[in-house]
Amino acid sequence: MLVASNLVKSYKRNAHVVKVLQGVDLDIQEGEFLSIVGASGSGKSTLLHLLGTLDRPDAGTVSLDRKRIDTLGARERDRLRNSTFGFIFQFYHLLPELTALGNVMMPAMVGHSMFNWWGSRQEARKRATEMLERVGLGHRLNHKPRELSGGEMQRTAIARALVSKPRILFADEPTGNLDAESGEEIVKLLRGMNREQDVTILMVTHNLELVRHSDRVVRMAGGKLEMGFKFAGSGSKLVEKLELAGST
Repeated sequence: MLVASNLVKSYKRNAHVVKVLQGVDLDIQEGEFLSIVGASGSGKSTLLHLLGTLDRPDAGTVSLDRKRIDTLGARERDRLRNSTFGFIFQFYHLLPELTALGNVMMPAMVGHSMFNWWGSRQEARKRATEMLERVGLGHRLNHKPRELSGGEMQRTAIARALVSKPRILFADEPTGNLDAESGEEIVKLLRGMNREQDVTILMVTHNLELVRHSDRVVRMAGGKLEMGFKFAGSGSKLVEKLELAGST
């Protein structure tokens, strides 16, 4: 479904060039829940951003359904990110002046012209309400972000990411701002959405306790993919293997 081939990416810091990705190949299957783990600075978030067209590679290709997407123009990439892709991050990026319902309705508003929006806003409101109810926030529709807990804000961000029914959800450290219990709840919620809606999920995390909810785990180090594991039963065995491999 989504394929990265020989991805290379560097960034300039003052006079220095920092090599972040050094020839990464990765295939993602439709409906899969894939976790990417690795130490800070290993390139896992950069890889996620390239796959989601938030950034462009210096070399290599990214393809969706066998069509290159890394060379798309700005407007086409915007359209892709507003319909086919969904994103959640460690920091929730909710608009503080809007309620939870208003934040979840935002992708629909962005995807319509002002004229068309007035004719479709009721449907968008209904869909946003249903999504908030599905993530357990039906009672918090009219609360603003400052009135929500960290876990509730992340649930709102998940509802916003899924309201347009994307095929792929990119989750970059989605539990990094949460305590252990809330983080576990969020990943269980993502797993449930993965199964119920058949949405493909790519999650970057440093928390090995959470990867047991995945179908497959790959480990990054030094800008390269070093190894991958599939679950064949016990998640605890997979965590032990990853720890022995030196992942943090």
